[in-house]
Amino acid sequence: MSNVVEQSAEPDTGASVLTVGVEEEFLLVDPETGAAAEAVEAVLGEVPPDLRGQVQHEFLTSQIEIGSPPGLHLEALSHSLGLLRGGLSEAAERAGYRLLAVGTGPAGPDGERSPRIVDNPRFHRMIERYGNVSPGPGYNGMHVHVGIPGPDIGVEVLNHLRPWLPVLHAATANSPFYNGRDTGYASWRSVLWNRWPPVGPTPWLESHAHYQTLVDELIDSGMLLDEGMLYWYARLSSHLPTVEIRIGDVCLTIDDTILIAALIRGLVSAALDDIEAGRPALRIDHHLLVAAHWRAAHDGLEGLACDLFDGGTHPAWQLMRRLFERVGPHLERHGDLETVGYLLGRLHTHGTGAARQRSVFNRTGEMSQVIDYLTVQTRG
Repeated sequence: MSNVVEQSAEPDTGASVLTVGVEEEFLLVDPETGAAAEAVEAVLGEVPPDLRGQVQHEFLTSQIEIGSPPGLHLEALSHSLGLLRGGLSEAAERAGYRLLAVGTGPAGPDGERSPRIVDNPRFHRMIERYGNVSPGPGYNGMHVHVGIPGPDIGVEVLNHLRPWLPVLHAATANSPFYNGRDTGYASWRSVLWNRWPPVGPTPWLESHAHYQTLVDELIDSGMLLDEGMLYWYARLSSHLPTVEIRIGDVCLTIDDTILIAALIRGLVSAALDDIEAGRPALRIDHHLLVAAHWRAAHDGLEGLACDLFDGGTHPAWQLMRRLFERVGPHLERHGDLETVGYLLGRLHTHGTGAARQRSVFNRTGEMSQVIDYLTVQTRG
């Protein structure tokens, strides 16, 4: 797949054009076994100086994270991610490891042999508070930040996003294998990640004051250490003027990441227009949202999805087409329509990251071939 996309047009800067930025988490593995490796310090030592400001530790010593600068153009975002993924892949190889864009480890030991946490006081407090809820090789996600005018309207945006996020959750599914076996899920990372107490759909929010009161009460209860542990699928950033959408596995390719980032920006733009026009958000029951996200993690885009607008279950791609129709004018506003149409067509043809991994395994019967495929696709 291409790791540089072309804009169909310049964004209409006279309209409400929104910035977008991406954070991606990756797994570091042994090149021989494919098992998660405690390699983050070795790899960081090989990262070129010009990239180090955009690369950092994650929770486990087998993980590493990148963050793109925010911007208006998908082409610039793709270029930035290409430099970061390529530079980090080369750094990992120089250190004797591999970099994988995968939700969690497809191969290798688990349990007592899981990688250690990074030596960070906050991470140690998390283990003391929550115990052994995070064994394993590491859970790698993608976070998309979209600029907003302020926190009050940001809370309204979060309400408008709730019914659409399960479809995007399905589109990012990229972790079908775990510890050498097929889990039966498209996103096994989602199942493991939900063991953390704060993880789940964003609740219905009455106001920014309500949002902040909920956060304060969750911290007082002990469920959160701090606001940074608010692992709702969408939240207000604690340090940037953005909404942060954090539902998905890290995407297999840069093209997949660009597609999801553009669709999320389109949804935020559509929500802002609805808010300005006085159109209310659809208020979905929490348990239906939980069910829809479970279905997304299980089926990906290759199966069924819960229709939170009309009820029932339908082919997931039917709901993705509805989402595309919803954001079409906003993609055009940002100059993204042609790019998204092309990338969505490729996703439909080739399947999610989970489907592509399964295709490799079904063809070869070798998990080592899946690891090789992940390595190449991660680099771009």
